[in-house]
Amino acid sequence: MDFHQVYPQIRVIQDLAAQKSVKVFLVGGFPRDALLHRECHDFDFAVEAGAISLAKSFAKKIKGAFVLLDEAHGCARVVMKEKDLIVTFDFADFRGKTFKDDLAHRDFTINTFSIELSKLNSEENLQNDLLCSRRAQKDLSEKRIRMASVKAFQEDPLRLMRGFSLQAQLGFRIEPITLKQMKKDRELLLQVAMERVRDELFKVLESTRTYLCFKAMDRMGLLEKVLPQITVMYGCQQGGYHHLDVWKHSLEVVGQLEALGQEIEETPDLRRYFQQQIGGGHSRWALVKLAALLHDIGKPQTRKLEGERMSFHSHEHVGRGITRAMAKQLKLSTAERYALEDMVLFHLRPGYLSNFKRPSERAFFRYFYATKNEAVSIALLSLADQRATRGPLTSIQDQAHHEKICRDISGRYFEKQKEKPFVRLIDGNDLIKQLKLSPSPLFGQILARVEEEQGTGKIATKSEALQLAKEIAEKIKE
Repeated sequence: MDFHQVYPQIRVIQDLAAQKSVKVFLVGGFPRDALLHRECHDFDFAVEAGAISLAKSFAKKIKGAFVLLDEAHGCARVVMKEKDLIVTFDFADFRGKTFKDDLAHRDFTINTFSIELSKLNSEENLQNDLLCSRRAQKDLSEKRIRMASVKAFQEDPLRLMRGFSLQAQLGFRIEPITLKQMKKDRELLLQVAMERVRDELFKVLESTRTYLCFKAMDRMGLLEKVLPQITVMYGCQQGGYHHLDVWKHSLEVVGQLEALGQEIEETPDLRRYFQQQIGGGHSRWALVKLAALLHDIGKPQTRKLEGERMSFHSHEHVGRGITRAMAKQLKLSTAERYALEDMVLFHLRPGYLSNFKRPSERAFFRYFYATKNEAVSIALLSLADQRATRGPLTSIQDQAHHEKICRDISGRYFEKQKEKPFVRLIDGNDLIKQLKLSPSPLFGQILARVEEEQGTGKIATKSEALQLAKEIAEKIKE
């Protein structure tokens, strides 16, 4: 393999380092993953001096995006898109007088593998000439995540999150002394910029080990430092359909959703759907798992005892508001925020459909009209929610019917995607010109009703649509 053909950016950095007469070392994830035979799209470089200047020159050469991470400590990032992948290049000045001193300030032992960049010319060269300690080799071979020093988290509190994102991605275990130190230092995470915390959180969400990592983060009180609003769910008891309180149930839903992952991977339509990036570089699969954690966050505020029964009326609306604030806190894109809000707001809708033995076409139309592109993510969230609900009032028959409805929603959605795009028979201009109606907020109500009748096959022509619109308008006037 021609190493520089596969990684042409390495040659660019090598040339720039030579021009600037600085030593640069490739460290951390890329050499570690090379030993594990894993793909890696994140490169970390330790620079003798002038890391920010080197990053700026590199960004200009490859036409990438330059991001200043920490001017005081000489840290910067360059981001580029390669086909469908986002590739990042992080540059940081030595955290000591020498590179050996710098390694002592790394986060975890398995991230201390390194090679001087000027000596890197081939993959074989990368494998054979890596610099590493015996402890790093042992931890890698035994799949163990161990802090490089007791001060690791004080030097960069984001490492508290990075330990779990490594666990999520690699399937390694965090050794007990490191876990103990993480728990001790967890308050330090509040000092970290939310964008950096979010990026590590989504590495956990994008993995196949979200549930296990969230449970571990919860046990040590770290998850609430990332998402402080979740604490309202702690210990909030539910009714007879549930066997867990709101918080434990929410974690269980994440686990049940993740259990559907293999089925999703084996179903092309579902795989493509959940791999889609809604905006902001995160997959829909990661977002729906976050929605699973938050779907009942409105329950504590709406909890009310009605006779002998506990109710949570409108908890989905309250939850949507809390979710909106959390999405802004995490600095998600607008499209991601809207999708997350919809998942929380409409998570009960599939359950409403399953209240009927055979929901009508009108009921299905209204569901798809409300949920739009998130119809399937909401259906699978609802399915996971139902599977995580195993109280004394829950019946096997009801669960089976609910699952059938959720799968029916998914099938109908993908069938609709293959049909010609829906085109309204009439619009607001037709109401003005043909029916001589004055523009009014009621136009939306009229057109929605006409669209529903069209969508369920009750009307099929423009004249039928106009006639129905006229009848609706007359009823409104009455």
